[in-house]
Amino acid sequence: MMLRMAAGTVDELLLTREEWTEAASTHRKLAQAWTQPTRDRRARGEKHPVHDFLNTYYQISLGRLEIWHPGFGVALEDCSEARALFSERNYRFAEGSCTADPTLLDKKARARLQFMQRLLEATQLRAPNFACHGLHEWAMVYRGTMIRHHETAPLRLSQGEIDDVVESRPLCCTHFDAFRFFSPVAQPLNRVQPDLWTREENEQPGCIHVNMDLYKWSAKSQPWVSSALLWECFLLAVKAREVDMRASPYDLSDYDYPPIAVETEAGRASYEVEQRALEEEARPLRRKLIAALQIVLAAHEGEDHIRSDAGRSP
Repeated sequence: MMLRMAAGTVDELLLTREEWTEAASTHRKLAQAWTQPTRDRRARGEKHPVHDFLNTYYQISLGRLEIWHPGFGVALEDCSEARALFSERNYRFAEGSCTADPTLLDKKARARLQFMQRLLEATQLRAPNFACHGLHEWAMVYRGTMIRHHETAPLRLSQGEIDDVVESRPLCCTHFDAFRFFSPVAQPLNRVQPDLWTREENEQPGCIHVNMDLYKWSAKSQPWVSSALLWECFLLAVKAREVDMRASPYDLSDYDYPPIAVETEAGRASYEVEQRALEEEARPLRRKLIAALQIVLAAHEGEDHIRSDAGRSP
């Protein structure tokens, strides 16, 4: 491992073939402790009402979680393993090394990273709200129009009891991707009507889905952010998803998940404790992701300026 000057401007960490292939192997084994049981479940035709969400809804493949990326600012010794693992679409092979190169970003990819940076920054600056009490899952099954997990988990309350809870508590979901799955008759009961175009105005760091989404944004930011950060965000997403479903009206006793009974005052207090802990864990991860995106986009913009200056007449 050594530092070298990259493009004459910044220090870049250079990993030898032995160092980076060992890091890649370690990451793969770590991820497979999660991905292999999921594959085994699929082979048996089994569904999991809690964990499957992280792969199906986010549409992030198990293989993608297993692949290691060093992140921008780390160069790898060029070798046959590097050529097989890393695509020239995002990596530059030159002078005996392999590096994730932001100058290869096309306009669409750059715009996607810019949107993620804006959204994450807006979320980080907003005060957290802990008043929702996880009622989004209740609003999704309100009046029995869509019971998403009926194949794997029964409801732990009657439909009438669930409807009473929804009608007796304020709905204040600010997360569009949760709100859009509300029962159509529950959507008008929500205090806000979030949509795709107002995400930057509505998303706030107390939201359990916003913190779960750090996994999605870190995955969409690869290979520019490291797999180490992706894995941290994934582990947070697992915790968040488990709290999310424990607070739902589903009975998850077959999966050894005790309910957080948000239909009661004590349950709502317990949910808020969990929600605050997740927000506290998510905040530094969001900062890391924002910082990584800022560096990548600055490198891309710097290259644009260099090209622009080079094209001017003396």
